[in-house]
Amino acid sequence: MFPTLLQVALGGAIGATLRYLTGYYAAAWLGRGFPWGTLAVNLIGSALMGLLYVVLVEKAGARLAPFLLAGVLGGFTTFSAFSLDAFALFESGRRVLAGAYVLGSVAGALAGLAVGIFATRAALG
Repeated sequence: MFPTLLQVALGGAIGATLRYLTGYYAAAWLGRGFPWGTLAVNLIGSALMGLLYVVLVEKAGARLAPFLLAGVLGGFTTFSAFSLDAFALFESGRRVLAGAYVLGSVAGALAGLAVGIFATRAALG
């Protein structure tokens, strides 16, 4: 159990660092008027979750799954940050933008996961 927890903790530190950097650079490049960084990590993370699920769990066994799925991608994706961003948009009176952000994030994350799974299954046979 301890080696698995260590894998998750190490992966989480890596994922959280990547999430921070994504948010930082997205804000620098695209501005702070919309949570582009949070949206990006949730969509990218979902697609990678689909890809890695197929590769690690369906094809190769789950040996690296704790590190990559629960750790790196768990630390990288940001549902709590997503919730805060959506609430901030809503509370600031930008309700339509908040709704679009919620819908785009949830639908996009599900679509990204499906694309990751189906594309990886097709590529690996």
